[in-house]
Amino acid sequence: MFQSFTVTSTPEHGAARVAALRATFDNRGIDAVLVPRADEYQGEYVPASAERLSWLTGFTGSAGMALILRDKALVFVDGRYVTQLAEQVDPAVFTGADLVGEPPHLWIERHGAKGLRLGIDPWLHTGAEVRKLEKALKAIGGELVVLKDNPLDPLWSDRPDAPLGRVRLQPNERAGRLATDKIAMIAETAVKAGAAAVLLTDPSSIAWTFNLRGADVPHTPHPLARGLIHADGTAEIFLDKRKTGIEEEAYLTQMARIAPPSDFEERVSALAASGVTLMIDPDQAPFAIAERIRRDGGTVLEADDPARLPRAIKNEAELDGTTRAHLQDGAAMVEFLAWLDSRQPGSVTEIAAAKELESIRCRVGERLQNPLRDISFDTIVGAGAHGAVIHYRVTEETDQPLAEGSLFLVDSGGQYVNGTTDITRTVAIGSVGAEEKRFFTLVLKGMIAISTARFPKGTRGVDLDPLARIALWKAGADYAHGTGHGVGSYLSVHEGPQRISRAAMQELLPGMILSNEPGYYRPGAFGIRIENLIHVLPADAIEGGDAPMLGFKTLTFCPIDRRLIVTDLLTDEERRWIDAYHAETRETLAPLIEVEEVKAWLEAATQPL
Repeated sequence: MFQSFTVTSTPEHGAARVAALRATFDNRGIDAVLVPRADEYQGEYVPASAERLSWLTGFTGSAGMALILRDKALVFVDGRYVTQLAEQVDPAVFTGADLVGEPPHLWIERHGAKGLRLGIDPWLHTGAEVRKLEKALKAIGGELVVLKDNPLDPLWSDRPDAPLGRVRLQPNERAGRLATDKIAMIAETAVKAGAAAVLLTDPSSIAWTFNLRGADVPHTPHPLARGLIHADGTAEIFLDKRKTGIEEEAYLTQMARIAPPSDFEERVSALAASGVTLMIDPDQAPFAIAERIRRDGGTVLEADDPARLPRAIKNEAELDGTTRAHLQDGAAMVEFLAWLDSRQPGSVTEIAAAKELESIRCRVGERLQNPLRDISFDTIVGAGAHGAVIHYRVTEETDQPLAEGSLFLVDSGGQYVNGTTDITRTVAIGSVGAEEKRFFTLVLKGMIAISTARFPKGTRGVDLDPLARIALWKAGADYAHGTGHGVGSYLSVHEGPQRISRAAMQELLPGMILSNEPGYYRPGAFGIRIENLIHVLPADAIEGGDAPMLGFKTLTFCPIDRRLIVTDLLTDEERRWIDAYHAETRETLAPLIEVEEVKAWLEAATQPL
């Protein structure tokens, strides 16, 4: 199993661990410390050795930060994790706070004590984050204290070792572009900017640039490594050779100098000492790197990671690969949903469902000779009220049956060598009420609105986000997460800079893959989310129109539960879309399904409304 359902940190650990952390404050000359979810590479998924926030608080979400002061302890999370936080941390020790509405720097400026001395580990915060903290502390006469080491690490007696996941090559027929061409492109960026070199600190950028994939962190196949691309076209990669085999090492030495990660700081210092300008992304690079460059005599040029946008714009090979991966994944989802429908309400638990889905993905992958390499994130299986926890993570302690008359939300995905998938379906377990059906249909209307959107060049995610919400808004409802996130090509399931949300300012460009996932959540009752992946492409010409338009092509094919659709709430255009979608789902997936009973289920599930 790629997913574990055991809990490694429980709420009762929090009090003792916070007390031990506070006991270090005097020796370090601080009044507070920040403990982010991020690791030294600023990734969404971190290795077990970097799960500091979880170890301290018990909170296991993929985004958050703790602010530990002498007299209080706050855990900042976004809207996805409010309910989960309440379930996972000790309320006598920790207080929930708003990571979006009042993040740590704003909380400090508004509520921090005068003269507050805040300690940070400079490897766990970006330069952009540090600037916000410094401004907030200045407003209250405080001071930022850059710590020499992380204060949690000496307390974490059973901390796991750093990972040594095996590195694999991503061949050109899947990558679609040679690594040498990507290195030359980044080098040209350095030349145009007047920089001696570009520092690549995002492991996904390393994976994309060098056409590598790794196994250091759960669910995201990038290696924990850093890189230097020089303006003269030479390259260096700071990667533990124990992660490579003979083939991978021979491949890399043709285009780069391989050095151990422990050499990275000294190499940056040596370059800085020569007085050169080095380009780094302030939103991606740890603050410690920029500080070292400045300290040792170099100049920091802040700019976007030059691999980030090209990585987001998928080429023909990547789009072809992800299309095939989604068809395979859709066949697995159909087999799973048919299996689920054949079970009596109450006979299947959340964990049993997650295990069955992963098992089916593995079987289908073997049969189609494209094995499941990993799941793309921990499968979300929310029965009844658990569906209202936006990023619910089932454990052995919280596992419950899929009861008669409830909704079941399953959000899952796979990592295949040719693509990354992410799909959510909400299905009825037995007969459900009218209220659940009404809101399901309103969510579906939002998903269809994004699927069918046409928009001119220059349109950003923020411009499209209201399309997914307006049906809910008219019903006095909303959802506390973005409508869509970017998705990588056998890389991170959450990729930037493309998004569809209230804060998404990146222009949407052809080749970008995004999720389309509006939802509705009623705490203590039920949750609904419907998600397909889509990619941006030039749209067909509109009769009578005079401006070229872009649109979306759907990648995900899997039936949407017709039993939950209130057809009277749909327009004629929306009905035509769902019928056409189901017809295409049936036609494309049926040839990939062997079991006749599953084919019959697919046939019934995709009938016209």
